[in-house]
Amino acid sequence: MKDSLDAIISQNIKKEIETSGKSKTEIAAAIGISRPTLSQYLSGRAQPTLATLSKLCNFLGCSANDILGVKL
Repeated sequence: MKDSLDAIISQNIKKEIETSGKSKTEIAAAIGISRPTLSQYLSGRAQPTLATLSKLCNFLGCSANDILGVKL
């Protein structure tokens, strides 16, 4: 199950970034992470901490539910 959750999170981060129209470099700088760290999130090799997820969502204008794939 963990692998599928990692894939969902990765896919949803990619989708939100594409929708935002912002560059990956711009996003990484704005939320205080390195570009390689963001790349790890996008590939599913790492997941953001809750603090980083919050910053990412605020910057991209989406909710944590959107990233985590939670359907209400």
